[in-house]
Amino acid sequence: MNFSRYIAQRLSLHSANSFQNIIVRLGITTLALSLAVIIVASAIIKGFKAEISDKVFGFWGHIHITSPSMNSMFEAKPISLNQDFYPSLDTIGKLAIRDDQDRITGYTQGGVQGIYPYVLIAGIMETKTSFEGLILKGVDSTYNWQKMQSFLVEGDLSFMNDSLENRKILISRTTADRMEIGIGDRIIMHFVKNNQGIRRAFTVGGIYNTGLEEYDQQMAFIHLKVAQELLGWQSDQVSGFEVFLDHIDDIDYFDNYIYIDVLPTELYSESLRDKFSNIFDWLELQDTNEYVILILLLTVAVINMISIVLIMILERTSMIGILKAMGSRDWQTRNIFIYHTAKLILWGMAVGNFLGLSICLIQQKFKLIRLNEADYYISYAPVHLDFRLLLFVNLLFFLVTVLSLLIPTYYISKLSPVKSIRFN
Repeated sequence: MNFSRYIAQRLSLHSANSFQNIIVRLGITTLALSLAVIIVASAIIKGFKAEISDKVFGFWGHIHITSPSMNSMFEAKPISLNQDFYPSLDTIGKLAIRDDQDRITGYTQGGVQGIYPYVLIAGIMETKTSFEGLILKGVDSTYNWQKMQSFLVEGDLSFMNDSLENRKILISRTTADRMEIGIGDRIIMHFVKNNQGIRRAFTVGGIYNTGLEEYDQQMAFIHLKVAQELLGWQSDQVSGFEVFLDHIDDIDYFDNYIYIDVLPTELYSESLRDKFSNIFDWLELQDTNEYVILILLLTVAVINMISIVLIMILERTSMIGILKAMGSRDWQTRNIFIYHTAKLILWGMAVGNFLGLSICLIQQKFKLIRLNEADYYISYAPVHLDFRLLLFVNLLFFLVTVLSLLIPTYYISKLSPVKSIRFN
């Protein structure tokens, strides 16, 4: 058996009643709490990014195709529905990723899930008590309603068919509460058409809630044909196309591909990351928070382990002197404490993983940590467990703490055998 490992095992067996035992317990507790906090913080930050990104992309799509002459997102500038890429764009699968020398370096994780036309029109909602400015988004029955269904809180989406007989509107919970209206209530929408004001009656057919307050308070949905009729457009005229992808990470690749290789020169594509950069900048800032938490807690763990090893060395100074006098080399003696402390680190990590994963699983199931949806875009702290990240964090945590043991054990090489044996 390895000499250092054998002594380390004997050392752990004969320290149960010493002051060192108290220090070891405190060390394991600190390590466990540090790792648990890192796991929970990483899972919540990943959850935030995944949930909010899913909300934004589920509501708006991943890429917008419009006319470059549009001065703003909501300006009514029609483009033709009859495009070579519509609806065949949704047949595009994975794209090859090429470097500057046009060599294939990989492939995207997915392809195009769907492409849907839409019409945007600005108007003012009138009820018996108040007025509210809204942007109406006209879509048809082919739209990606599966995503929208997850945001629906009242009513249904059955009115989104190809009939103009029933003018129904899908509004947000924010708008419904502010305007004090509900399912089946009648509202009046005011629009400007050819420099003249027009008004149309609608019935509230559904209420949705995404939690994206700044967008919920200004967006409502009507049928595509109704929006075209309000603007005086032909059935083959739309404001643009929404492109949904299979995977969020493919946005930049498909945005470049669609703009360069697919679209005619009179059309323009823009990814949602560029269109709503404020939200995604905020999400990217969470990565910084994650790094800060990781560095701080790793620092705490390292300082904690250095302190523990120094105390162990001071308590076992006489043993170190005897081993040196018997011919043990410095690196062998240092390895005794490294082996012993590494075992303690693994115990602390096991407890930390159990505690951290337990908290994450409980939060996933019961959503005990609640948040203000107006501030955080979501009503609870979301948890997303990435086991590859979990493995990386554990490896990093173990390597950093074990390597930090080289610092205090270096003190062993400075100890004189004679003085160490006489040390009390």
